[in-house]
Amino acid sequence: MTGPEPSGIASRRQVLAGIGAAAALSSWPMTAAGARPDPVHASKGSNDMASGTFTTRDGTEIYYKDWGTGQPIVFHHGWPLSADDWDNQMLFFLAQGYRVIAHDRRGHGRSTQTDLGNDMDTYAADCAALVQHLGIRDAIHVGHSTGGGEVIRYVARHGGGGLVAKAAIISAIPPIMVKSAANPGGTPIEIFDGYRAGMANRAQFYRDIPEGPFYGYNRPGAKVSPGVIDNWWRQSMMGGTKAHYDCIKVFSETDHTEDLKKITLPVLVMHSEDDQIVPFADSAPLAAKLLPKGTLKVYKGLPHGMPTTHADIINADLLAFFRA
Repeated sequence: MTGPEPSGIASRRQVLAGIGAAAALSSWPMTAAGARPDPVHASKGSNDMASGTFTTRDGTEIYYKDWGTGQPIVFHHGWPLSADDWDNQMLFFLAQGYRVIAHDRRGHGRSTQTDLGNDMDTYAADCAALVQHLGIRDAIHVGHSTGGGEVIRYVARHGGGGLVAKAAIISAIPPIMVKSAANPGGTPIEIFDGYRAGMANRAQFYRDIPEGPFYGYNRPGAKVSPGVIDNWWRQSMMGGTKAHYDCIKVFSETDHTEDLKKITLPVLVMHSEDDQIVPFADSAPLAAKLLPKGTLKVYKGLPHGMPTTHADIINADLLAFFRA
């Protein structure tokens, strides 16, 4: 005979079930051994692989990686991860002759665990400060999930004057996730309240998410990678609880509708119909329609975390878009 389940476990299971219900409504081939940096974009010194930090106007220290020379690609990670989530793409595009840059959003990874500025406007401003700090122009910005929203807000508000050439968003949150009268197909607020409740034991919650819907490991026949799960947990636990908690509101309630309308440069919108975290029907098709030069690329059967689980497919499609 067994007693009742601890309430924390029950609530986590309810949250994960709710995430799945809402959704219902790697290899990196080194194929460019002969690639050479583009002298038009090469602005770094002789140190081709580097990392560092810079300090924003409000005193937040932002960590970043900056490798190689050539046209810059700036990668924006999802919640609650870090720049390390782009390791596969960084290595792949470095081999293709690009300069690859990724930063830890404030409150995430190795950046300051700030209790302030955890909102999309500040995230975009931090990116603008990074771009200014590194002196880059003609860049390609790529964002996954929450990072996709960050790309859209940054490009719309700070990306003029030749700073940005193209953008790509993958499994991304725009236009807006939460259900409302204006967005009847959105995800109910109760799902995001469940995320907030899960933060009471985030060490366990940050295993439940990658073990289940994030990588599609809850699907029948899924090939589970313990290393991928551990790496998701490692990155997430590096960040600050307060920033991660605040960011739940950011990724669920930020409205990018007007931002999307303002972006006149080419944007690739990549999304899987089986995304269990950011449901397809209320995200990618709507975002692509609002973008004046948006291109929608739809995948079948891939998970939310497809840049990790299917990096060979995602990298190839990104490269084709960059070169077009």
